[in-house]
Amino acid sequence: MTAETETPETAAGSCCSSTGSCQDGAADAPAGGVTTVYEVKGMTCGHCEGAVSEEISELAGVTSVKAEASSGRVTVTSAAPLSEDAVRTAVDEAGYALVGRA
Repeated sequence: MTAETETPETAAGSCCSSTGSCQDGAADAPAGGVTTVYEVKGMTCGHCEGAVSEEISELAGVTSVKAEASSGRVTVTSAAPLSEDAVRTAVDEAGYALVGRA
């Protein structure tokens, strides 16, 4: 099981593309960015994945989060590098423990 959260990001800050059409945001996902993989302790199911994904996706600059309970890994893509302390706080809020970068 995996949970993935995509955060739409446009210049206007809405779910609509720069051309004004509403869509899922996949076509407008920013190119590049920073991808970091973290190890999280305690995830055992889809609910765990969703809780961790939801908290991390609220961090400023995060464009996508993919949590995998089976491996304990969370892949985060962001516009700029994230503070490990900010990620740790988000994971703690979800009720799990950040081990560190995987």
